Amino acid sequence: MNTNNKLKIFNDPIYGFISIPNTLIFDLIAHKYFQRLRRISQMGLSYLVYPGAHHTRFHHALGCLHLMQNAVRILRFKGVEISDIEENGLYIAILLHDIGHGPFSHAMEHSIVEHISHEAISLKFMEALNAEFDGNLETAISMFKGQYSRKFFGQLISGQLDIDRSDYLKRDSFYTGVSEGNINSERLISMMNVVSDELVIEEKGIYSVEKFLMARRLMYWQVYLHKTSLVAEQMIIRVLKRAKELTLMNIKLDASTALSFFMNNPSSHTNFDSNSLNQFSLLDDYDIMSALKSWQFHDDFVLSRLSQMILNRTLLKIKFKNNSIAESKIDDLKQQIMLNYKLSSKEANYFVFDGTVSNLAYDQKQGGLKILYKNGKVKEVISTSDHLSIKVLSKTVTKYYICFPKDIL
Repeated sequence: MNTNNKLKIFNDPIYGFISIPNTLIFDLIAHKYFQRLRRISQMGLSYLVYPGAHHTRFHHALGCLHLMQNAVRILRFKGVEISDIEENGLYIAILLHDIGHGPFSHAMEHSIVEHISHEAISLKFMEALNAEFDGNLETAISMFKGQYSRKFFGQLISGQLDIDRSDYLKRDSFYTGVSEGNINSERLISMMNVVSDELVIEEKGIYSVEKFLMARRLMYWQVYLHKTSLVAEQMIIRVLKRAKELTLMNIKLDASTALSFFMNNPSSHTNFDSNSLNQFSLLDDYDIMSALKSWQFHDDFVLSRLSQMILNRTLLKIKFKNNSIAESKIDDLKQQIMLNYKLSSKEANYFVFDGTVSNLAYDQKQGGLKILYKNGKVKEVISTSDHLSIKVLSKTVTKYYICFPKDIL
C-alpha cells in the first residue's frame, strides 16, 4: 500500500490544525464509507432555525479524533498506561462512532430504515471495514461495543463526559451561534485521569463539569429540541413513511436506487445484510432532498403537501405543553383537517399528531461522573453537597407537544 503523503492535516475552524496520526487512520478517512459523512448533516434540519448549521458528520468525526489524541496525550502524561494498539483502537472507534447515521440524523431510524439503530449500523460498517483492513479494527470494535477489559476506554467513547459530547456541544454552538454551548473541551480533557481503570475528573475541574452539564441542558432546549427543528424532523419522518406506504401499494415514486431499496424492503437486525449495508452507504441527505423536490408534484395530497411544506419552510404549527394533550383536542383538530382537506382519518394523522420530548443532562443510570479529590478519594459528582445545580440537572424534564396545520387555527 502506498504510504506517500498520508500524514496530512485538516484545517478546522474550532481547533485549528487536526493531524492524522497514522496511515491506517488516513485510509479509513479516505474510504468511501467515511467520505459519505461529508453528505450527512450533523444537525439535520436545524439550519431552518440556525442558518449557519450546515456542518456535517465528517466535521464532527475529525473533531472527535483531535480531542481523543489530546486525551491520550494527557492521560499518558499523568502515568496512565495506554499501549499503541489501544491508542489506535481509541482513534478508530471515535472516528467511526457515527458512521452509521442516515440522512438527516435520526429521521431515517423512524421511517425508512426501521428496527435497526444507527449504532448497530455503525457496528456493521466497522465489521465490514475490519474485514477489508485485515482485522486491524478488532480493538476498536471491542471498545465501541463496551466490551474491552479496561472500562475507561469505553467511557471516553460513550459516557457522561465523553469525547463525542465534548466535540458536538462546542461545534454545534459555533455553527449555530448559540454561545451557551461553548464549553472549554480542552480544559475538561486536561482534568481527566484514570483510577482503577475508570475515568475520573480531578477535583479542580468540578466547575468545568458543572458548566459542561449546564451547557448540554441549554443546548438541548435551545437547539436540539427547538420547536421548529423538532416539527421539521417529525415532518421528514412522516413524508418518508408516506412514501414507503405508497411504494408498498405499488405506486411508483421517483427516488434514488438506494432510497428505493429501503422503501421496498423492510429492514431489521436480522435481514440487514451486506447488500443492505452497501445500499445504505449510498444514502445521504441529497437523496432525500432530491426526492422531496420530485414528490412535491405528486398526485398524492399527503406526500406532495408535506414535501412542499418542508422545502418551502411552511411548517406545521407546534405547541409545547407541560401536561399531556387531551385526546378530545387532537380529535377536534383531525376533524377540521379531514373536512378542510377532504382526507381520511388515517391521512389526517400525517398532519395532526402529538408527542413528548425529554431532557436529562446527567444520567446516573448510565454510570456516574467520578471526582478525584486531592486526598485520593473518589466520589460521584452528585454526592458533592455544595454543587446543587448538578442535582437539578440529574432530573428528567419532559414536555408535551402537538403539531397541526396553521390554517386551521
